[in-house]
Amino acid sequence: MKKTRLVLLLACLSCLSSFAQYQEGVIIEPLLKTDTTAIGQKIAYPSFENDEVTICKVIIPPGKSTGWHKHVIPVFAYVLKGTLVVEMENGLNNTFPVNTSFAEIVDTYHNGTNPGQEDVVLIAVYLGGKGQQLSIKKSLTM
Repeated sequence: MKKTRLVLLLACLSCLSSFAQYQEGVIIEPLLKTDTTAIGQKIAYPSFENDEVTICKVIIPPGKSTGWHKHVIPVFAYVLKGTLVVEMENGLNNTFPVNTSFAEIVDTYHNGTNPGQEDVVLIAVYLGGKGQQLSIKKSLTM
């Protein structure tokens, strides 16, 4: 199952060069091509009995944050509006301005914040399995 998904993903990515088959005027702009997360972790696809892709629109109002959480599945995001700052427990931050794409951090607690004056709007793609959590909230006892 894992190999099949990887082969399909690679086939889709390799098709980027063959978009000339679309009608004239159609523009294809690749947004992200990477094999590592935003902090350099190698991307690895988990194996689930029932794979499931979830796409969410995430809106973070000014001055708000996602709260500390982690993902145990690959997550990819595109910033439609605003600037997202992702804090990590080690004190380092990553900043993602409008029109940027990134592979989210895996198995590491982080907090997405909106320090700006307008909403941050993200499109997030989660590669998981049916019944699996998209993110895991950090427990206060940790």
